[in-house]
Amino acid sequence: MVILGIDPGLINTGYGLIKISGKNNLEAVDFGIISPNKKEKLSNRLKTIYDDLSLIIKKYSPNILSIEEVFFGKNVKSALLLGHARGVSMLCASNNNIPVFEYSPRKIKQSITGNGNADKSQVKFMVSRELNLKNMDFPDDASDALAIALCHNNQIKLNEL
Repeated sequence: MVILGIDPGLINTGYGLIKISGKNNLEAVDFGIISPNKKEKLSNRLKTIYDDLSLIIKKYSPNILSIEEVFFGKNVKSALLLGHARGVSMLCASNNNIPVFEYSPRKIKQSITGNGNADKSQVKFMVSRELNLKNMDFPDDASDALAIALCHNNQIKLNEL
């Protein structure tokens, strides 16, 4: 099974694909960021996210897409803009008949580190450890996307108990 994790954003959308084989064999297949041109109109940036995700889906044929839920911090406008990137990502999955699962940032951190208030460096460390990645020199958005995919894998394991 291949899980595609998405950390949505209009500046950088992180993506991370993990492959699960057997009971506990996890492998990072691919991960990175989609970075639309900040100077483009919103509609063009969303199209870039959609088009790039479509290529990733065609290349790797994930079985599941897991995505971070929107959280409302101090800036409601940022949350609304983030919702656009989430919507485009979910539409892309739906158009490819891929089921979508959503997780809160707190749930993801709790699942990966055991602490729902973990910072990005703690999440990245645990993601690297879980996936046996030697080099931790990759964008936080990609690390978060891998964490989201791992969170879904952990949820599957919990449901099997």
